[in-house]
Amino acid sequence: MDILYLMILCSVSLAAVFLVVFIVYARKGQFEDDESPAVRILFDSEEIKEKEGDGNEEGDKEKGENNKIEEKSE
Repeated sequence: MDILYLMILCSVSLAAVFLVVFIVYARKGQFEDDESPAVRILFDSEEIKEKEGDGNEEGDKEKGENNKIEEKSE
């Protein structure tokens, strides 16, 4: 029966810790912007476009090497 009291005390303590952490982060504004992360994936970023422009030469070179390997294996 003593373990039951210990388990209740531990679970209530853990729930109180989670509640305090939630309140602290809610006051800091962590949970205010819930729409933009879901919509952000729909928009193209400029960084990706720049990387695609720089990597095309290397990508063609790699594709050519891969084709040679595939031809040899057949």
